[in-house]
Amino acid sequence: MSVVCIVDDDASVRSGVGNLLKAVGYTAVTFASGEEFLASPMVDEALCVLLDVKMQGMQGLEVQRQLNAEHRSIPVVFMSAHGDDDSVQRALRHGAVGFLRKPFAEELLLDSIELAIARVSRAH
Repeated sequence: MSVVCIVDDDASVRSGVGNLLKAVGYTAVTFASGEEFLASPMVDEALCVLLDVKMQGMQGLEVQRQLNAEHRSIPVVFMSAHGDDDSVQRALRHGAVGFLRKPFAEELLLDSIELAIARVSRAH
């Protein structure tokens, strides 16, 4: 089972990206907040997490920091309509596989997920 988690406070993004991933064979699990994702057992199941930078409550970079602090090796691909250069650099410096600016092309998203999953496969 290839589980990809989508963490975004925008329901239309969760739905659209989730439907795309399901259409190409992934199991997409969506979360409306970073807190909801971190409290979920999917943190241990997911091969990749698509993480919005700016959300209500815990911000995407905070979620990444928490994953790193817990030594979780889940690869992160950030998505943002507000990706300033500082956020992009911090995300990548702390191990993000990619940073996609919304709106992004479906092919770019799928390529980023494949890269993330390949990283996990190499690590194991």
